[in-house]
Amino acid sequence: MRKPLYCGGQWINTSETLEVINPFTKDIISEVSLADESIVESAIYHAYTGFSKTKKLSSYKRYQILTQIAREIEREKETFAFLIAMESGKPYKYALAEVNRAVQTFSIAAEESKRIFHEYFALDTTPEELPREGLVKRFPVGVVLAITPFNFPLNLVAHKVAPAIASGCSIVLKPASATPLTALKLAEIIEKTDFPKEAFSVLPARSSLIEKYLNHPLIAKVSFTGSPQAGWAIKEKAHKKKVTLELGGNAATIITKSADIESIVSHCVTAAFAYSGQICIHTQRIFVHPQHFQRFTEMFIEKTRCLKFGNPMDKCTDISVMIDEENAIRGENWINEAIQDGAEFMLQGKREGNYLSPTILTNTHNMMKVYSEEVFAPIVCIEKYDGNIEDAVHKVNDSKYGLQCGVFTNDIKELDYCFEHIECGSVIHNASSILRLDAMPYGGIKESGFGREGVRYAILEMTEPRLLLKERNI
Repeated sequence: MRKPLYCGGQWINTSETLEVINPFTKDIISEVSLADESIVESAIYHAYTGFSKTKKLSSYKRYQILTQIAREIEREKETFAFLIAMESGKPYKYALAEVNRAVQTFSIAAEESKRIFHEYFALDTTPEELPREGLVKRFPVGVVLAITPFNFPLNLVAHKVAPAIASGCSIVLKPASATPLTALKLAEIIEKTDFPKEAFSVLPARSSLIEKYLNHPLIAKVSFTGSPQAGWAIKEKAHKKKVTLELGGNAATIITKSADIESIVSHCVTAAFAYSGQICIHTQRIFVHPQHFQRFTEMFIEKTRCLKFGNPMDKCTDISVMIDEENAIRGENWINEAIQDGAEFMLQGKREGNYLSPTILTNTHNMMKVYSEEVFAPIVCIEKYDGNIEDAVHKVNDSKYGLQCGVFTNDIKELDYCFEHIECGSVIHNASSILRLDAMPYGGIKESGFGREGVRYAILEMTEPRLLLKERNI
């Protein structure tokens, strides 16, 4: 079945199409129309003209639009979940969880649209006592070019579209080429609302084409989620634009002496292997107190062996294929390189096509790609630290990335030390690095990103402060 793209309120079929492949069955699900230069130009122009309407939408109208989107996603959540599982290979139970999160993301944005930050302050604070007062109000920046990855084809789209609507911006969305159907399904819902039709487009397109428009004069902001390599290249090319980069990392989790390992091991297994590790905050490195190392690893291996492989459409499947064979081969090669360099298997994974079974390694170090790079595969490195929290934090920070870190501890001094000294965007207490709540600020430092997402914080990124320096007593 051929699916048109959505450009400024119009569904358009183009001469060039993209095949969307089910990663598990290898069947062609659909053919999607690809945008060409004329379509991209049209979408940007429509978004620019649509911005004259979106910026005038009242807070209540934005709230109403976002609430309607959330309700429609909720009403069609099983349809969305099956679509995500089919085009991304994400097991259904995780796909359904993603849909539920997207409902929350739009609902949070609806509430935030009613309380966008303004500030009043007196300015008679100098000896001159000038009769002035200040009002800072935030205004939407304009057209947002949003570029999203394959691994969360609904909720990571929602984290760009929802705050843009709440801010009063217009949006041109370029979804991942592997997973465009979910974004196009969302366009069907947004089209039914009162959001100005010309202000929203979903353009499946080649990345090389979209790159040409990063500095387009009508685009005010670029918001990108994806690999660090692609993200920093985008920032360099879009150097005159406001840019938000939500990139990847090699997230760590610390398990201290005070942790109750019996209660946390299942959570840690999920954090390591959910969606085959294709999550930017999946737990890639685990540092365990020596007192717990043997017992923790035994339980971790045992529970990993119990993960059920199968068709992602099966509601009982725990782990399935990766997005494509190229990435599965890359993961396999990194494992082999690490073993040749002295790493040891705790659990040896094997590759069949684009399925890479869970792999647990130890005796790893920062000269190995499985440890130092973003692995984005079902691979985890488990190591001891020397028992001192300072050593665990040092090992976490021995990385060019800094997105999130989980810390299991019941010692407040250890927690305080971690919060003060771990170099990352978020420290997660008594949960692994994979935990993300959609209302929280989200983003990294070092090579893991630039700026913050999380609905309220994305709204700040999509608005500009403007000061009125007002004379008093008029």
